[in-house]
Amino acid sequence: MKLLEKSNLIALATIGVCMLFAGCVERRAGERSAGGPPPQDFTPEIQAGIEKHIAEQTRLGGGYFRLMYKGKELSLKLVRVHTEYLANLGPQRHFACVDLVDTRGDVYDVDFFLSGDPGGMVVTETTAHKLNGQPFYTWEQKKDGTWTRVPIEGAAKELLGIVSGRDEFEFRYRAFLPKIDGPARMWIPLPTSDKFQKVALKSISAPAKYQILDENKHGNKVLFFEFGPDAGGKTVDIRYQVERVEKAAYAGDESEAKKHLAPERMVPITDEFRKTAREIIKDKSTDIMRARALYDHVIDHLRYAKFGEGWGKGDAVFACDARKGNCTDYHAYFMALARAVNIPARFAIGAGIPSSRDNGGVNGYHCWVEFYADGKWWPVDISEADKYSALSTYYFGHHPANRLEFTRGRDLVVEPGPASGPINFLAYPVLEVNGKFVKAPIKFTFSRHVTG
Repeated sequence: MKLLEKSNLIALATIGVCMLFAGCVERRAGERSAGGPPPQDFTPEIQAGIEKHIAEQTRLGGGYFRLMYKGKELSLKLVRVHTEYLANLGPQRHFACVDLVDTRGDVYDVDFFLSGDPGGMVVTETTAHKLNGQPFYTWEQKKDGTWTRVPIEGAAKELLGIVSGRDEFEFRYRAFLPKIDGPARMWIPLPTSDKFQKVALKSISAPAKYQILDENKHGNKVLFFEFGPDAGGKTVDIRYQVERVEKAAYAGDESEAKKHLAPERMVPITDEFRKTAREIIKDKSTDIMRARALYDHVIDHLRYAKFGEGWGKGDAVFACDARKGNCTDYHAYFMALARAVNIPARFAIGAGIPSSRDNGGVNGYHCWVEFYADGKWWPVDISEADKYSALSTYYFGHHPANRLEFTRGRDLVVEPGPASGPINFLAYPVLEVNGKFVKAPIKFTFSRHVTG
């Protein structure tokens, strides 16, 4: 399904650069760098300023943030502020990117420009940039340093998230420990090298020593920490140097592939999945054709929406019933359907590195899958294909070079392991304090190696 067919969207003649801003060096379209020292980091003040603005406008709007879109007024509520995209653009000039959900459940990615000093920032422009993860336009930096808007149709792959060939970058993984009032244990993924990525661990800074645990079913490595109360408020800071190449279909072992037909806790094989999958593939004569039909079905059946309850767990039943979710839900649903008709499918999770800039923040984890057919593993990324329909053919058989894989598989078992049992999937830290899960906020950043 084409983007314009699915969402009936047109490109908006408005200002928005959410996909580009993650550091303090970029400028708004049409603006030039003024030179001089780099801008001061006002990230906490920008976040406070935009949250204050949204709260005030929500109060004035009778409980909703009101936004005009295509001649209609939307009634929105705050989902989250993209802290990785907050940016100071220069003296008294700031940028924020925010997710807001409307009363129908659609999520709008909205860009805000602000002006003023910390504590007195005023919003000067508000623009809808994406709907359910699908951008209306993208941006390209010209040689003179200014930015120009580019329609999604016909935009270069680099502007849509793809680095072809190879990529090389430093990746920084930081976990911020909350208050700890008893014995604590934490598990963090330790990326490893394979034929597609070379990972060198540069440093680990942490308030405790660590062990490296083996997860044997899928071949993962896991960092394990034990903390006392004195570690509360401190940071685990890990740096990697990564070289990665673009992935296309590659040879696999059939007997090993068959192991990936087994169900998992949140990817069951049920009669409903069998019935649905058989109906989808009934006229298809090969496994590649069948997998493509299932891939297209997932794109048509789901919408990318990260709000409410249930999403983000990689729960195939939830995805099927709710018809929404994030990358984990898209790919869990695909795996359940594929396995239901005897097509092996396996999961991996890590981070997608921005292609349109060379340093700054990374927007959390991303996951993807591979299916097995004709003696090969075929990489697919269905949630990205849904966001960028022009790339739906590319993402059926490719993963770009600008990625870092943390771990593979679901239901990971390590020793010692969490009190809650097998780890659903491992990207963010699993932290237990007094045997109970506690969230440890994370921040991912990167710096690309650029050759002159």
